[in-house]
Amino acid sequence: MKLFKSVILFLSISALVAGCKVVQLEPIEILSFQQQLEQIFPDAEITKIEAKDHFTKAFQLVLNEPLDHKDSTAGFFKHFVYLTHSGLDKPTVLVTEGYNARPSTYELSKILQANQVQVEYRFFGKSRPDSIQWNYLKNDQAIEDYHQLVTKLKTLYKSKWISTGISKGGETVLIYKSKYPYDVDVAVPYVAPLIDGQEDPRTEQHIKTIGTDECRAKIVEYQRLLLENRDSVLLEISKYAEAKNMNFTELSKEEALEYAVLEFPFSFWQWGGKCEEIPSKNATAKELFNYVNSIVGISFYNDNTYFDLLPSYYQHMTELGYYGFDTTPVKDLLRVVHKPTNLRFAPKNIDVTYNPNYIKEVRDYIENQGNKILYIYGEYDTWGACAPNPKNHVNALKMVLKGGSHSTRIIDFSIEDKQLIYDKLQNWLGYSVKIFPLEN
Repeated sequence: MKLFKSVILFLSISALVAGCKVVQLEPIEILSFQQQLEQIFPDAEITKIEAKDHFTKAFQLVLNEPLDHKDSTAGFFKHFVYLTHSGLDKPTVLVTEGYNARPSTYELSKILQANQVQVEYRFFGKSRPDSIQWNYLKNDQAIEDYHQLVTKLKTLYKSKWISTGISKGGETVLIYKSKYPYDVDVAVPYVAPLIDGQEDPRTEQHIKTIGTDECRAKIVEYQRLLLENRDSVLLEISKYAEAKNMNFTELSKEEALEYAVLEFPFSFWQWGGKCEEIPSKNATAKELFNYVNSIVGISFYNDNTYFDLLPSYYQHMTELGYYGFDTTPVKDLLRVVHKPTNLRFAPKNIDVTYNPNYIKEVRDYIENQGNKILYIYGEYDTWGACAPNPKNHVNALKMVLKGGSHSTRIIDFSIEDKQLIYDKLQNWLGYSVKIFPLEN
């Protein structure tokens, strides 16, 4: 009986063994980071570039971006994006450039040791088509560029997202926030205006009240000196233009000089000019020219810059708004520019009708509902006159650096104010995100 049971057991085990098949598992494919990017952006040109600072990998992405996100038949343009990688578990900073993009590490990316996605604005820099179809250079189209990009990259970067940008790029941060409030967790615009009107009068009022009476008087005296010494200053402009191989055919050198004189007070306060450095009536023509060149930059009016900035002026004159010029201090000395306007720098024979509601709607949202926005401004910056003012019930923080300019950054604030900024970021992002304080 025992033998019979043993035979049955043996036969049963043998049958089980004979019935088993060796199953060959498919090899697990481990994709490189670049291959993961290629899966997310199958139509993009993806190239490795040098990784700097805390980043371990860096890539240039050239996307086939729709001209019109609502109509793919309109065509595409090459859109340049620079992605720098720190870690899949790290937060990601989206940099919305206002103009062209040069790969660089932004302050906020250093503070968070974050990944960074730096996006060139459509139709600027390398992302500019040979022939611009101006009707597609609208903010809503650009915002859709960012929304589609962020949506795709969130399949890779699943931690916190922060948007940031400077000046026009900071303005883009605010527009993006108003259109897609939940795309990012926190927004950090630097020196960002929200402009009222095609030529906002608040900048002129700022120029008339900021600083001391003595300094403002010195600015007017200097403006007049430039025009009272017109011929000798124009000679210096000609020498400079020849040395730098600049052409002035879109604007004559005389028109460029008068616009530079009218622009001077705006740029002086924007960039933190020092009153004690303004040339006096004893200055030579070269000294007079060198100073206006250091503050405004006569190259701003040469043919190359005029061409490069056509997209910017189109946007300002149609949706974003800009600033005007006060001729009062030098009206009697002007020969060429009698009715100055920034429309002078916009594309010709193109509809530049201004839409007053676009930024108004953005401002209404930002000031009343724009939560988790950290604003960075400089007190003297002319664009600060156009800064939004979030209402008391809004969960936002606006930091204004005393005496600061358009170049104000978080690192410029006092130790106490920097800590306030870090604490606010920590509160908004949560303690899964580590803050790395900046070293002065």
